[in-house]
Amino acid sequence: MMNRKLPKLLLKPVGRAITDFSMIKAGDKILLAVSGGKDSLSLFHVLRHFQATSPKKFELGVVTIDPQVDGFEPQALESFFKKFDTPYFFEVFPIMKQAEKSMKGNSYCSFCARIKRGLMYQVARREGYNVLALGQHLDDLAESLMMSMCHNGKIQTMKAHYINDAKDLRIIRPLAYVRERQLLDFSKTAHLPVIKDSCPACYQMPTERAHFKQWLLNEEKRTPNLYKNLLSAMKPMLDETKESLND
Repeated sequence: MMNRKLPKLLLKPVGRAITDFSMIKAGDKILLAVSGGKDSLSLFHVLRHFQATSPKKFELGVVTIDPQVDGFEPQALESFFKKFDTPYFFEVFPIMKQAEKSMKGNSYCSFCARIKRGLMYQVARREGYNVLALGQHLDDLAESLMMSMCHNGKIQTMKAHYINDAKDLRIIRPLAYVRERQLLDFSKTAHLPVIKDSCPACYQMPTERAHFKQWLLNEEKRTPNLYKNLLSAMKPMLDETKESLND
């Protein structure tokens, strides 16, 4: 079995987020969505660390959705996860072909994200998992906040912890306090088998996201505490589990 030495600068913010938002409870069965990118692969190793060291014992499984897009080859992940004692589920669904048939008005990205999420929910229910873990980080949350305010006139972003509409699954983002550059550094030093996401349908939306990513990084040069301040501003919005449970 392969071991990855995890830096404290990565473990500390994840541990704090898990505690702040009560993400992991004793007896949880957590299904981690792994696309093959640096974020989800890094989160896999982080969650394995907490699985081994946390007094709250939980189970961990991994799911990959193959949308059958030219240039995206996630099949290599299967051999990688065979090295670990972790259940691995590989789901194939022709998302692009389905989009051509049934997409109405939405972008390919939003359609793809919705289909992928639905497939992940199916796997979680079928295999008995009650928590879905996703790999978005603080940079993603900050970019989503700016995009929402500038394009939709709404102050909102991705949630760190929430309950799905059917109220049978909790969704967590343990990397909510982690910077993207920390994950990039870890993925390189740990030699993670990162798979490039080359989906042609996602060019338009990431171009917009890339604009805000660069703007925020440039602004950070003038305001070193920018992401810390943005996290402080977003924090009240990041946990919806209390409201969901009280509905």
